[in-house]
Amino acid sequence: MGRVTFEILKSVPIGPVRVEAEVVRPGKRVQLVEASLSNGEGELMRARAWRLRRGEIEIPSDVLSTPAPPPGPEQGSQPEFFATGQDVGYHTAMEWRSVGGGFLEPGPATVWIRMRCPLLAGEEPTPLQRTLVAADVGNGISAVLDWSRYLFVNVDLSVHLERMPEGEWVCVDAVTLPQPSGTGTAESVLSDERGRIGRAAQTLLIAERG
Repeated sequence: MGRVTFEILKSVPIGPVRVEAEVVRPGKRVQLVEASLSNGEGELMRARAWRLRRGEIEIPSDVLSTPAPPPGPEQGSQPEFFATGQDVGYHTAMEWRSVGGGFLEPGPATVWIRMRCPLLAGEEPTPLQRTLVAADVGNGISAVLDWSRYLFVNVDLSVHLERMPEGEWVCVDAVTLPQPSGTGTAESVLSDERGRIGRAAQTLLIAERG
């Protein structure tokens, strides 16, 4: 468990890419690992992760916080997706169940997400991979500005995990907080069907279209 941060440096093309990874800070209790995605034009994306050693410790029961899990995906409904102009994309690669709000409803939203297809052909995604894929949707489901008038692009993504996720479904309970300076954040609580697993945050660039 720990924190994972993604930085988008350039648009990622559809084509061959190269992945490189290394341990930047070795340690017995805490490690920092880094990976980069690149092609012939240079680095496209960079990811850093803090790995924390797990161990059983005794914590007083009066300070433990165990929020109740959100309503499950079986209690949700299929939200309508905004027009993308594409038949295939992120909207079709994921299965959606909304238990509050959605893409076309301005304001906070709580949506369960499940990958329909693997990241790599023939390889079953792990619960951690499913969580990191789902965590990027916070600013999309909780938009408070008109899609036709404003851009609100996330330039990074930080995911803080308090325990390892379980299962296929990931719940994203998100809120977007825009500022008149042209910046903002999207904050999400992440859960699996057992309950809370952590939090995600996105830095937003906000601008009027045109």
